[in-house]
Amino acid sequence: MVHYRRSIQPGGTFFFTVALLDRNADLLTRRIDALRRAFATARSDRPFEIVAAVVLPEHLHTVW
Repeated sequence: MVHYRRSIQPGGTFFFTVALLDRNADLLTRRIDALRRAFATARSDRPFEIVAAVVLPEHLHTVW
């Protein structure tokens, strides 16, 4: 299991990338509506601001 170092900073800005295991997949763009709903659900549970997001077929970059 990977152990990530987590910085808890109220009001902090965080950049992260998420990549699919299958780098040939197009799931994130093909199912963009489901991804938008997932972001909306997460934001309703734990409010945060999405400063920027780039969604590519097999990975995404975000600044929160």
